[in-house]
Amino acid sequence: MDHDTRIDLKNFNLEELTEFLAGMGKERFRAGQVMRWMYGRLVDDFDAMSDLSKVLRAELQQRTRISRLVPETTEESRDGTRKYLFRLEDKETIESVRIPMEGDRATLCISTQVGCAMGCVFCHTGSFGLVRNLTPGEIVNQVCAAMQDGPVNNIVLMGMGEPLHNLDNVIKALQIFYMPEGLDFGPRKVTLSTAGLVPEMLELGRRIRVNLAVSLNATTDEVRSRLMPVNRRYPLKQLMQACREFPLQPRQRITFEYILIRDVNDSDQDARRLVRLLHGIKAKVNLIPFNEHAASPFGAPSEERVSRFQGILLDRGMVAIRRASKGQDISAACGQLKGKLSDLQHADTGGVPKLLSQEKGRRT
Repeated sequence: MDHDTRIDLKNFNLEELTEFLAGMGKERFRAGQVMRWMYGRLVDDFDAMSDLSKVLRAELQQRTRISRLVPETTEESRDGTRKYLFRLEDKETIESVRIPMEGDRATLCISTQVGCAMGCVFCHTGSFGLVRNLTPGEIVNQVCAAMQDGPVNNIVLMGMGEPLHNLDNVIKALQIFYMPEGLDFGPRKVTLSTAGLVPEMLELGRRIRVNLAVSLNATTDEVRSRLMPVNRRYPLKQLMQACREFPLQPRQRITFEYILIRDVNDSDQDARRLVRLLHGIKAKVNLIPFNEHAASPFGAPSEERVSRFQGILLDRGMVAIRRASKGQDISAACGQLKGKLSDLQHADTGGVPKLLSQEKGRRT
């Protein structure tokens, strides 16, 4: 089958779609109508857009298309966590995770790249390397697909890839998330996690509102550079300064994700250094005990050590939350379902790999 070369309307924000339709000689308000069909009703068939003329529908059908994603594979955990594997038009794959919250609420963790270039040593996606950036449509379509299974209340850009490494496409996707004619999420409902690309962090803050999460995982440059190569380019002093400069709303905090790894970054001294490191920053710390698995040389901290580390932070007035694990019985960490299918396609692995519940410094 030949590749469809028609323009994908899912890659347009409202302003761009307005200009595109104006170039076709159409009224500006038509863009809002098309957007509401695509996102408000999740329609991908122009013939169903009943408030558009037949002539306009035919012209759109000829020149454009509305892309969509359908999960190729879905896994569901006993706790209700649902993992989607999507195959893209170029046959690459990405993953999203639907995480049940209290009541009927759900958070969706989405990907922004195929693979990742950051090379964090605890991250499964990093083992694939970076293949390419996702388009705005591919980012947004993960949410549209998950909404077929029920409402999505929060979005976290914490899946495969480094969002700030794909900044322009991510910002356009955020615009579509926020638009009343789009998916109509408030900025407080969307969180972006970064490994610490400092210039892009500052540009993000200038261009659009979003909750920021920083994958930290260490309190010294020596340890962080070993765990996260990005630290060699943007060491902790620069990263913390960028966090201090990031624009926040009055009650907003930056979330710092911290994977606790036995005898690497989980000492009392690390906890005290973390307090000093975050001094003056409106911060919340998510503590994530490392989940041991056969492919990693790292070990999990003891329960006593985790409690002790958290206690030091709490005693010094910090907000420090231990993250509950979700999807333990499925491949719920980003990159693992992709890795599992790749293993099955290319080798006899002798069994399903254990869950990696830390991806870029957080659980999804």
